[in-house]
Order: sequence, then C-alpha cells, then structure tokens
Amino acid sequence: MLEDGVQLKGFFRMLEAYPLLGRLNNFLPMLLKLARAAGPHTALGLNALVLTRTVEMIGFPGKPRLEIYTQLMGQEGDRLRDLRHWALESLLELPLRLGRLRHIVFGDRMDMLEFETTYTLFDFIEGVSWELSFLGTSAACEIRRN
Repeated sequence: MLEDGVQLKGFFRMLEAYPLLGRLNNFLPMLLKLARAAGPHTALGLNALVLTRTVEMIGFPGKPRLEIYTQLMGQEGDRLRDLRHWALESLLELPLRLGRLRHIVFGDRMDMLEFETTYTLFDFIEGVSWELSFLGTSAACEIRRN
C-alpha cells in the first residue's frame, strides 16, 4: 500500500535513498538521471498514475496461455490511458496509486473482472520502471527518421 499523496517523484527518491534497488532494472539509472534533471511540469489531462496488474487468458481456440503483467497507466477521469506519449518530467508531480487486478478471459474486455490485489516491492519497482522505459518512444522514432 502506498500512502495518499505519494507522487512519481517519490519513487525516484526511494531509489536515491536505497541505491541497491536501482540495480533491479537496467532502465532505472537512465530514468533516475532524467528525473533528477527535470523541472516542475504537469501532464495535461492526467490526474494520477495507476499501477495495475492484469491476468489475461488468450489463445482460444488452439493453444490457450495465461499472461500476467503489470502496467503503469495514466488516469484521466475514470479512464486509464497509455503513457507512451508523455514525457517523464510531465509525470513526476502526479499522484501514484496501486490499482486493482484485471482479469480478461480470451480477449473479452466487456466482461473483464476486477479484484483487489497486493504488490510486492519488486512488482512495484519493475512495473513502474518497465513502463517508464517506453516514454517518448514515438518522439525518438521520429528523430531517427529525419
């Protein structure tokens, strides 16, 4: 459980206070460097960041399989949005929350079930760092094309 009011920048403060945690993911040193250099900036349209866990059964008919993953999403009202198009510095001031587990059966998002869940410290660090590693990829791709 995270305290109310915790912001994404608190995630990076934790990594600075406990440098060993920064070795859990290869993207963390680069992300920490970007977070240190960022000035105050707010993501327009988003009111929070939510880490969710998804259990998805896919591949029916044929070879069904189960995928379990975490996602860091931007919350815009009641809707969750992909963060790929936001810059890290625009997300640092947003509240960070732990979300529910979403259970999707064979792609049926209409009947998706949601449950309370728990996160380990590793789930939290890995989920946040993995998603943040994709920020700005569209801009980076555009730069390479020119």
